[in-house]
Amino acid sequence: MMSSLRPDPTSKIHPEPPYTAEPADQFDRLPDSLLLLIFNRIGDVKSLGRCCVVSKRFQTLIPQVENVVVRVDCVISDDDAASAAGNSDKSRGPFSSLFRLVFGGIVKPIQAIGQFLGPNRSSISPAPATALSVGSNGDVEQSAGGVTHHSPTQVLKNFNELRFLKIELPTGELGIEDDILLKWRADFGSTLDNCVILGASSVIPPQIHTNSISNSNSDGVCAIGNINGEDNGSIPESFYTNGGLKLRVVWTISSLIAASARHYLLQPIISAHKTLESLTLTDSETQGVLCMNKEQLEELRVKPLSASSASKRTLVPALNMKLWYAPFLELSDGRVLKGATLVAIRPSEQAGQKEVCDGSWVSGAFEEPFGTAARMLVKRRTYCLEMNSF
Repeated sequence: MMSSLRPDPTSKIHPEPPYTAEPADQFDRLPDSLLLLIFNRIGDVKSLGRCCVVSKRFQTLIPQVENVVVRVDCVISDDDAASAAGNSDKSRGPFSSLFRLVFGGIVKPIQAIGQFLGPNRSSISPAPATALSVGSNGDVEQSAGGVTHHSPTQVLKNFNELRFLKIELPTGELGIEDDILLKWRADFGSTLDNCVILGASSVIPPQIHTNSISNSNSDGVCAIGNINGEDNGSIPESFYTNGGLKLRVVWTISSLIAASARHYLLQPIISAHKTLESLTLTDSETQGVLCMNKEQLEELRVKPLSASSASKRTLVPALNMKLWYAPFLELSDGRVLKGATLVAIRPSEQAGQKEVCDGSWVSGAFEEPFGTAARMLVKRRTYCLEMNSF
């Protein structure tokens, strides 16, 4: 009787494990609409590619993302991009390339501008590449020829409901000296709609601008007391001397070429994504920004594009330009722009339409403090110019 109540010693050596239920996946409790909201806030295509390999559910949701940011890092020819992508896509799923790649970018440098600026002013030089691309690096898979490249068109092809797209380059196309300011913004449809360019021959820091202006009498500039004052009705001598006029011509032409080259490279993406409502191509330095809204995107799809296949850019139409100039212009943060120049550009064929080159259109092209600088410049005397198509 007592022996039957004795515990089994083997139960102490090999106890039965307690029953535990499988932990629930908390993401399964989130609705698809909430996950899509999170993915749209992420935006970065590299991060979205990584999300794709987390689960099958994520992989089915990523193609529905509407807001995407692509950072490209090199320029290769279209043929090279297609060849590299063709070899790699045979062994990869539709989104595995997003997980494997690192993104960043630069477009084709502007040819011949260096001849205008001279060897000491610019590092701009021609490059053989003709297309934006995203390439692998680091610990990712490489092709036999080196880095595997993918164009933004190939990377974005699996996004079925793309509405808002931003492509960011790591630097601007125009190799300018550090102390020179040059910013531009252009709006395109099938061709150039408008462009605003803000430049300065140098930017004087707040702590030294007082002495710099006081000691610049040889340039015929204004004194510090009326640094932002109205002009006397004629362009100051400083606009013409020391190559100032030639430099501003180069700024205008090179900015227009850079904008038209970016526009040309965007055509395949615009054609492939009919749902696009907003497209921005910028760079991390915010040197240049190309923008297209829903109406402009639709115009490009239905209207033939005037393009130069040899130079890989959209042709620039004949233009009317308005120019404002100030020898010195003080910004709200205390910096001073020396030789501040603002150029507002529209096609000549729009000359008879309602005037839109007002303060809101021009100042809205730039973030602060440069928006304020544009508003200050348009209060000065306006100079009108024309430029032929090129």
